[in-house]
Amino acid sequence: MVSIDQIKQLREETGVSIAECKKALEETKGDLDKAKDVLRKRGIEIAEKKSERGTKAGIVVSYIHPNNRIGVLIELRCETDFVAKSNDFQILAHELCLQVASMNPLFVDEKDISENILNGEKKIYQEQAKNSGKPEKIIEQIVVGKLKKYKEEVCLIHQIWVKDGAKTIKQMVDEYIAKIRENIVVKRFARFEV
Repeated sequence: MVSIDQIKQLREETGVSIAECKKALEETKGDLDKAKDVLRKRGIEIAEKKSERGTKAGIVVSYIHPNNRIGVLIELRCETDFVAKSNDFQILAHELCLQVASMNPLFVDEKDISENILNGEKKIYQEQAKNSGKPEKIIEQIVVGKLKKYKEEVCLIHQIWVKDGAKTIKQMVDEYIAKIRENIVVKRFARFEV
């Protein structure tokens, strides 16, 4: 049987509802780490289901770095005003602002990158690989790998979260979707630096 202390600890560490924590702990026979994995998997499933739903409410959040040389604006969308006003949603918006301020992404997601930019990057990587003297088959693999890495660096959603190197921003947002139980979308952002 799962103890109340275990449920309480899992709830504090994940922010997921008490009922979900209890189910995950019962499923894993009280193993806290396995229960976190179960909740994470359920969170991804919930996020995938919710991604089809419209996001008509939301907030615009600003962040000014303490040195007053970097500023960020983010438009974060959700389904209802109730969630937009919630503390969890505000925290997520702030975390995203910190990410944009520190990592300087250029796009929200890879679908926002124009074909011209991708083609330009591809040409650069092809030239670099040709100069290395490697076979054509290897060159194509190198170019594909470098393009993937480029997208991970310049797209906010694909970046590694600065506060937890084990998660991407998408994974963090998916966790909030599971916790809040609404679709959440980063619509756009702007970063200013002096």
